[in-house]
Amino acid sequence: MSKRILFSSLIGAVALGGVAAGGLALASASTEPTLERGSARYAAPSGGGAGSFTYTVDVRDDSGIRGLKALAWPASSKLDPTEAELRSTAESAKCRSTSDETARCTYTLKVTKGEAAELAEGTWYVSALATAEDGDTTFVPRAATFDLTR
Repeated sequence: MSKRILFSSLIGAVALGGVAAGGLALASASTEPTLERGSARYAAPSGGGAGSFTYTVDVRDDSGIRGLKALAWPASSKLDPTEAELRSTAESAKCRSTSDETARCTYTLKVTKGEAAELAEGTWYVSALATAEDGDTTFVPRAATFDLTR
């Protein structure tokens, strides 16, 4: 076998090996969860029934979704919660898988007439913390905005 053919074969093998190794590295690189199509709404109590606050979002990650925590807060409070605060104090949403990688998560909070009377009117924000099955997280300080009126 000539040196030229052997050298060309070695270069080709190294190039293919590099492409294969790069492909494996890309395939094993984890991604952070993404939040898409999020919406929030407030329904004031009426008649004898309670009102509600609802935040719904599609959460996606290549490893699947473990859960979502959400917190609604009035802009006037200047609260601006952190990821650590959501991790330890926020309530969990109910998540339903829509595929191996995506879940629709809904956080619902019932609001009585008495509670509604004490809520600040105006702009409110929703902070969200999504956790993937592989442990990756995404914190969105202002995942949604809604107006609260009586």
